[in-house]
Amino acid sequence: MSRGGLPVAEPTEVRRAAVALVKADGRAFAAVLALNSLAALAGLAGPWLLGRIIDGVRDGGGVSVVDRLAPVILLCAVGQLLLARWARHVGHRFGERTLARVREGFVDRALALPSSVVERAGTGDLTARGTADVTVVGTTLRDAGPALLVNGVQAVFVMAAVFLVDPLLGALGLLGLAPIGCVLRWYLRRARAGYLAEGAAVSDVAEIVAATAAGARTVEAFGLQQQRIRASREALETTRRARFHTLFLRTVFFPVVEFSYAVPVAGVLLIGGALHERGAVSLGAVVSAALYLLQLSGPLDEVLMRIEQLQSSGASFARVEGLARASRTAGHDDVPDPAGDRIDVTGVRYAYDGGAEVLRGVDLTVRPGERLAVVGPSGAGKTTLSRLLAGVDAPTAGTVTVGEVPVARLDPDRLRRQVVLVTQEHHVFLGSVRDNLRIAEPGARDGELWAALTAVGADAWVRELPEGLDTALGQGGCAPDGSQAQQLALARVVLADPHTLILDEATALLDPTTARHTERALAAVLAGRTVIAIAHRLHTAHDADRVAVMEDGRLTELGTHETLVAAGGAYAALWHSWHGEGPDHPSPGGR
Repeated sequence: MSRGGLPVAEPTEVRRAAVALVKADGRAFAAVLALNSLAALAGLAGPWLLGRIIDGVRDGGGVSVVDRLAPVILLCAVGQLLLARWARHVGHRFGERTLARVREGFVDRALALPSSVVERAGTGDLTARGTADVTVVGTTLRDAGPALLVNGVQAVFVMAAVFLVDPLLGALGLLGLAPIGCVLRWYLRRARAGYLAEGAAVSDVAEIVAATAAGARTVEAFGLQQQRIRASREALETTRRARFHTLFLRTVFFPVVEFSYAVPVAGVLLIGGALHERGAVSLGAVVSAALYLLQLSGPLDEVLMRIEQLQSSGASFARVEGLARASRTAGHDDVPDPAGDRIDVTGVRYAYDGGAEVLRGVDLTVRPGERLAVVGPSGAGKTTLSRLLAGVDAPTAGTVTVGEVPVARLDPDRLRRQVVLVTQEHHVFLGSVRDNLRIAEPGARDGELWAALTAVGADAWVRELPEGLDTALGQGGCAPDGSQAQQLALARVVLADPHTLILDEATALLDPTTARHTERALAAVLAGRTVIAIAHRLHTAHDADRVAVMEDGRLTELGTHETLVAAGGAYAALWHSWHGEGPDHPSPGGR
């Protein structure tokens, strides 16, 4: 697991994912390899032909040797240029298509993550992976991948050509490259851990910035500015140290590499010259081998630079692929479909992050099609119970099941078909009103969209917008107020058409008249479906089939509104207090 909470893929998983991406566009990858190989072969002709010219002139061939072979060298150079350009074009197209698959896969996995996993990890980690890490992977696929293929093939062919010119000179050149192998091994042992630490540090910074921005009013209200500044500085200092560590690795790696390029060329010229004096090799062979090794520095330098980039992008790819591990470890495999829609809460206990218990032995059965209101004072555990019912969290002890299947173990797609939790938190997405509604049901027609808006009382103000359903919302467009945004969220619920709907003060931002109208409209639309309402206003409880009263993490009363009022217990006290008929009691809102 990363420090941010989301897993990081192991190297074997990263390699397996990379192979899968290559197989997904295998023909293009094969074309890139073939074109790069042809370009490398064309590039090998120049030094070899120059060696032939030197030996031909020394043997008395004269100018005719130059006139005969020089045009071939030029032709091969032009061929190499055209083939390399074509290879890069095909490689870049391959990289862009592969990047699109990576992005689509990341979005699919992110949307499939359970809410509890995202909440524990923090949105900063997920945001950093979806932006910075995906961008690094994309740059590698678009630029580094094709460049690595081109130069890698060229480097292999150049070394093979040196051995073909003269095996002894080839061995000398290979021996001169030994320092590169040593420093590369030293670097690779440390690079992955260093870049993973750097990525985790960046995620921490993103998380702190996101949390501070989201809670800016709270920070200001409680005078937490210095505390947040201190936390930000500590995170930035950690990031600085992590980046300085990877910088240190590069400052060791690259100078050794740059120095090592000259060693094989110098060795071949010195030892090859001595061997030529003794007649062991021809002068053309020495010149050709030296030119090949000099030519090797270009592609080899590019390969090593791309290897360094691959360490960074490999760490980013591991973080991106880590979402696959998060979805696999969420416990959704081999879970049967629920046998019905009855919800059973049995002996449930729950504590946040090892703190004091918020729920203490709650037992509750919600029948299909029932309208249940959950009421109680602040801190009674109502919101926590709603999260467990919606599968956002799993109970510390006991079970919460739907159709005899644990709710928290259902995969997100099946869970959303069974249970949808709507809170007073809302979000307006960039795009038109139609786009915002079709998030819940992409195939919905305009008639269905208007019906959903009418159901929640939002059709009037939407019709008054300049372009109706096509009106752009969010930045640069129309900015709905809090109640309008909440109505859009409720309209999405109507379109999603779940069997069980949990409303956790979902109409709290609406004025009382609009809220009551919206709740009644929703009740009519969702007739026959299970509705569990965390009641902020007690008229919701009055309209429910049954009322559950929460106190201090326990379910203390359960029955109809009339029965509980007649019983004269906690619910009756809340009801009379709400109507101003008795002593003051805590407001029934909150967690």
